[in-house]
Amino acid sequence: MIGRIRGIILEKQPPHLLLDVNGIGYEIEAPMTTFYSLPEIGKEIQIYTHLAIRDDAHLLFGFASENERRLFRTLLKVNGVGAKMALTILSGIESNDFALCIQQGDTERLVRLPGVGKKTAERLIMEMRDRLKDWQTTPISDSAASDKSTHPGRGPVDEALSALIALGYKPQEASRYVHAVAKDDMSNEQIIREALKASIKK
Repeated sequence: MIGRIRGIILEKQPPHLLLDVNGIGYEIEAPMTTFYSLPEIGKEIQIYTHLAIRDDAHLLFGFASENERRLFRTLLKVNGVGAKMALTILSGIESNDFALCIQQGDTERLVRLPGVGKKTAERLIMEMRDRLKDWQTTPISDSAASDKSTHPGRGPVDEALSALIALGYKPQEASRYVHAVAKDDMSNEQIIREALKASIKK
């Protein structure tokens, strides 16, 4: 099991990340809450990982903190929740806020997350309440990434659209949220952050 990786950031195309570790490129999928804390391309980072082995692929997921990885793994134990939905949930809400929703039985806020309907929200609360009852919250950083680098030939808006679609939003929904918040001086990660906030408030 690969539990932690330290390497140089080669590419950032949310929700995908490419790290150079001694000449080997590791492709990692990460929630947007992790992307917000990443430095610019070319910098070294240390990231906590979860390896998922399937018949057709080995998938590596990365997280900025052990708490975030713990929550991801707890989500995977819920009936009907796969890795993609877990990643989407973590992208749409801070881990501390999610734990609070579970503890308080706040289905209203949970159903605002992409891919989470009323039945799924109720199942999340029912199956995770005991597992998260001792969750210790930590201060949440509200700092946004300032990196403005994008994939060659693509602008921040296109990057943001692709990221939201990869996270489970329908193309029309992604376009609506992105264009509602996008400004000329915003990076792709800042656009994604604001678009996700807008979708949750809807």
